[in-house]
Amino acid sequence: MVAMQDAIYEEVNEMPAPDRLIVRYRGIRKSFSDFEVLKGLDLDIKQGEKITIIGPSGSGKTTIIRMLMTLEEPTSGTIIVDGEPLWHQEVKGELIIASEKHLRKVRGKIGMVFQQYNLFPHMTILKNVTEAPVHVLGMPKQEAKERALAMLEKVGLKDQVHKYPIQLSGGQQQRVAIARALVMEPKVMLFDEVTSALDPELVGEVLNVIKDIAHTTNMTMILVTHEMDFAREISDRVVFIDKGKVVEQGPPEQVLENPKTERLNTFLKRFRNGY
Repeated sequence: MVAMQDAIYEEVNEMPAPDRLIVRYRGIRKSFSDFEVLKGLDLDIKQGEKITIIGPSGSGKTTIIRMLMTLEEPTSGTIIVDGEPLWHQEVKGELIIASEKHLRKVRGKIGMVFQQYNLFPHMTILKNVTEAPVHVLGMPKQEAKERALAMLEKVGLKDQVHKYPIQLSGGQQQRVAIARALVMEPKVMLFDEVTSALDPELVGEVLNVIKDIAHTTNMTMILVTHEMDFAREISDRVVFIDKGKVVEQGPPEQVLENPKTERLNTFLKRFRNGY
């Protein structure tokens, strides 16, 4: 197993810059009790790529990104992030199980926006966004404030900085959550069905913010969503997951309009009326 991990590690680091893989999953399995959610998953993501993961409920979509955020540990397999093993670390030429310090270091390259906003209710919007840069990155308070204001302006909420989360709509709270993740300047941003808890009339404002980020930055983005029109517009690549494996992947026009498998065709039928 160590030899395989070493080979993957070296291969990632030797790739030319335009093709450099920022994230690589190899042979990832994940079980919860007797239920195996991921069954030997292999998935590569290039630096700056925007990929959308689609699939039925229970297919393992959210587990894939929760493992990147170290919220779930793989049962077996290897994940490489920006040239470093995530769940393992190199010590004296050997790969061993990662320490908490190593996990924090690699996890610092990753930001995530969840289905629920998870804002601190007792803090103002500005305080919610500046808290992590100050206490996690050790950033001076004035610098953190300036960066937070810039990000809140980017998501259209600079005029709400002195309010509290309860005073905002669900869509506004989710935009604050996006600003909070962006202010940490992650190399990889994860979005886990970020509109699923929103009222339908609020979905568009959040998706528009994510589209703007995708179209104006070179940040790597991995999104789990059921919004197929959104996936078509934002993605460099769409990945269809079913029963813990990659079934199809490719450009959105290929995957969403010309599926090669009956399984994907069946899955997409429920969305086609909205195309």
